[in-house]
Amino acid sequence: MSPRPTDALIVVDVQNDFCPGGALAVADGDAVVPVVNALARRFANVVLTQDWHPAGHASFASAHPGKAPFETTELAYGTQVLWPDHCVQGTPGAELHAGLEVPHAQLVIRKGWNAGVDSYSAFREADRATRTGLAGYLRERGVERVFVVGLATDYCVGWTAIDARAAGFAAVVIEDACRGIDLGGSLARAWADMAAAGVERVTSAALG
Repeated sequence: MSPRPTDALIVVDVQNDFCPGGALAVADGDAVVPVVNALARRFANVVLTQDWHPAGHASFASAHPGKAPFETTELAYGTQVLWPDHCVQGTPGAELHAGLEVPHAQLVIRKGWNAGVDSYSAFREADRATRTGLAGYLRERGVERVFVVGLATDYCVGWTAIDARAAGFAAVVIEDACRGIDLGGSLARAWADMAAAGVERVTSAALG
């Protein structure tokens, strides 16, 4: 499964707030950094995503009096998990991890910038209607298959991979280059949903 010129690596949300010590830390999240760095050198086409919320974002528990992080609320587009304030635009927590070495990445997709709509996927926001433009970008670049890595497996990585399939791309998640939150069984559900969508699951060793 060696990377081809028609492949792209999508590096999802490897940001300080999702790494140990961050506001919404994923356990062992920073362990993906060296794996991602090694993988990225194999790909000519690399896209980074960056969670990028305005202060007071609708997905923050602090924006809903009486609500606590990891509870849910109903927004215009459906049920929304409420998170601790994280990846606020222009803050250190929103910055890409300092150890990430992907200088040849050509595109950064910032998501979650709409104050009223969360955005896990690199392709579509959580309202499932607003598109980021990534699918069109990849098609114009001749990309046919995407490999998805980063944080977190059961949210932004999983949604990105599933939406890649929906957009007509082959999709592969590199398991050891991801880490999950696993909120109430969310990790197992995400893997099942990805499998049902036709997403392939491999380890970095499969790339040789």
